[in-house]
Amino acid sequence: MTNPRYISTRGEAPALGFEDVLLAGLARDGGLYVPETWPQFSADDIRAMKNLSYPALAQKIMAPFIGDAIPAADLKTLVEDAYATFDAPDVLPLKKIGDGEYLLELFHGPTLAFKDVAMQVLGRFFDYVLKKRGQRITIVGATSGDTGSAAIEACRDKAAIDIFMLHPHGRVSPVQEAQMTSVQAANVHNIAIEGTFDDCQDRVKDLFNDGDFRDRFNLSAVNSINWARVMAQIVYYFWAAVKLGAPDKPVAFSVPTGNFGNVFAGYGAMQMGLPIAKLVVGSNANDILARFFASGAMEMAGVVPTTSPSMDIQVSSNFERLLFDLVDRDGAACARVLTDFRKTGRFEVSADQLARARKVFAGARFNDAGTKEIIKQVHDATGELIDPHSAIGVGAARENPAPDGTPMVILATAHPAKFPDAVEDATGQRPSLPARLADLLDRPKRCQTLANDLDQLKRTIESTLA
Repeated sequence: MTNPRYISTRGEAPALGFEDVLLAGLARDGGLYVPETWPQFSADDIRAMKNLSYPALAQKIMAPFIGDAIPAADLKTLVEDAYATFDAPDVLPLKKIGDGEYLLELFHGPTLAFKDVAMQVLGRFFDYVLKKRGQRITIVGATSGDTGSAAIEACRDKAAIDIFMLHPHGRVSPVQEAQMTSVQAANVHNIAIEGTFDDCQDRVKDLFNDGDFRDRFNLSAVNSINWARVMAQIVYYFWAAVKLGAPDKPVAFSVPTGNFGNVFAGYGAMQMGLPIAKLVVGSNANDILARFFASGAMEMAGVVPTTSPSMDIQVSSNFERLLFDLVDRDGAACARVLTDFRKTGRFEVSADQLARARKVFAGARFNDAGTKEIIKQVHDATGELIDPHSAIGVGAARENPAPDGTPMVILATAHPAKFPDAVEDATGQRPSLPARLADLLDRPKRCQTLANDLDQLKRTIESTLA
């Protein structure tokens, strides 16, 4: 097997192999890593995936991205171990909820959100590579709620990792907050930043862009800026599509997304040969992505709190990976656009670039009232309780129906019990947490609150690690 190479979207950082990309997270030039070339699966290859278990499929899809960095036998063990933490026997159940409409439940992992699908693998990959190299890392991440708990669960008690997770103070759900702050492992450090998720994400990028600080503490990332996260998420697009007849018929997907990583994984699956008819992007009132696909202009506005807080974002980091392709993989051009965007809060693509994006993507937005109505409709029609993020996925699918006869898969990204108030408000039914988490809100918590201040954050990390 050849060793794949990864290049930065900004064109200045050196190309890296899988191990180095895993540990680096963000590229040295501030860009994000993408594969130099996408692995290819033929129609026959995809047909042969039909009866594989989820762990076996994950090994098959991820192996060409990893190359010789993790031998096949070790990869098998790591992946099987990761998905043994999920409650559902087939890991990610696919449920029919309407005519040609399916929910792919991604929330049966330890922290009840889709982030577990990638994070349980990522934590094991980190551990494996660090042991092999005899190294330690300091993971810093920003979360709008779900990434944090999934990353903490995947990295807790790992000997070679310290993890610092930043969340916006008072802007995550009580269940999300408790899942992060109730973990008592010595290597886990929670920080609430007085600001928005975008502020948290900006401070993490600032830490990475300070070369001295980055090197001194060997910083690494678990956000979806880390390529390995996106790689692990590509798998479930293949999983759902082959169950519904791919490659002999195309499948469409509707994805609630704030940071664009989850839906970019679908774009990745398309580049690898999976016949995807359409990728629909569902946004809440923080609708920068939906506005982009409507107009071709990416324009920041203020972040407003919603009942779907994981999408309360105005700077979608992973969009940079799509932009890189829209500018024909010209790193300097990509860097120019994004540097200007940071200064002016706006950029616009050409009519041709927008047309190329729209061949694949469509967008839709729903405010809290619209989201509540969808939760109620789904419950009335099917008896299923869905969380507000998944509801936006359902709404976006219905606003952008797939071509006749093409199944539409909606990614259900969180367990309804993570957002019980919103679900109860819509349906009158309060979803309960699984038994293993029944006492979650009563567990003791550990968290520091800091101002949105880079120097204070650096001092806190330094003193903690001292």
